Amino acid sequence: MAESIIAGLLRGKLVEPDRIVGSEPRPDRRQELASQYGVRMVASNLEAASDADVILLSVKPQTLTKVGHELGGHLRPEQLVVSIVAGANCNVLTNLLDHREVVRSMPNTPAQIGRGITVWYATPEVTELQCEQARILLRALGTDLQVEDERFVEMATAVSGTGPAYVFLVMEALIDAAVHLGFPRHIAHDLVIETLEGSTAFAKATAQHPAVLRNMVTSPGGTSAAAIHELESGRLRTVLSEAVWASYRRTVELGADLEKDLGLNEGQAQGSAERPSGNGAAGNAPAGNGAAGNTPAGNGAAGNGSRSGASTVRRSGR
Repeated sequence: MAESIIAGLLRGKLVEPDRIVGSEPRPDRRQELASQYGVRMVASNLEAASDADVILLSVKPQTLTKVGHELGGHLRPEQLVVSIVAGANCNVLTNLLDHREVVRSMPNTPAQIGRGITVWYATPEVTELQCEQARILLRALGTDLQVEDERFVEMATAVSGTGPAYVFLVMEALIDAAVHLGFPRHIAHDLVIETLEGSTAFAKATAQHPAVLRNMVTSPGGTSAAAIHELESGRLRTVLSEAVWASYRRTVELGADLEKDLGLNEGQAQGSAERPSGNGAAGNAPAGNGAAGNTPAGNGAAGNGSRSGASTVRRSGR
């Protein structure tokens, strides 16, 4: 995801490559990213973040504590931290980093082609200029949506963040069903992909409620009616709803686990985990990496790793 941000910033000419600094623990990965994007890659998170306007955290939740301890106490108020770490709430981020200017965000995988959507929340200490910096950075991934309640980021993790997994599973099932009917797999693949893409574009263009669009292709006693009956009998709606709630609960649990590890508000964290049920430098490798972006005041870069990672954006003229 961090690599996607770098690619988007460069593609949109929002920042020059030499203003992007990424941290990555593996030498081979550092060389790969530097060669591909022309950015500067370093091994140290602190070095990457030291002269930054914007610092992007793109690490696995299990790695966040180590990275946070490396950066904690070394950040300045004018530096903005943007996190895309799944489950890491602002209570965790601000205490771990000893830093108040934090944006928590949740992008999704279509961001890798600039078609993602990112939901984000800014702490009260984040200035208007820093909010604009965050927008510029996140719009490199596609659409951005700022929310005033941090809980919406957790909810978005279960809907838009995890959503592509639901779509890909349905896609896979439809392709397999078409193969079972007798289509060659490559034809089945194209039929399903074009059907899903066209249906989504049609829904967006018409702005009609999905139920209205479904009724348009569901004639009484027809083939669509027979298919819908089977889907409803199989509790499709309920299963999808339960999947979203399971993802949401897991998001809250990740945050509670991080809070517990840091000794923060254990009672509050437990309560959050029990709510009713009614995841810069650049690159996304197993070792991880991060990315960076520019701002009205200038531009910069970022980097991270699954073992260690942070991202930075440097102000022009430094």
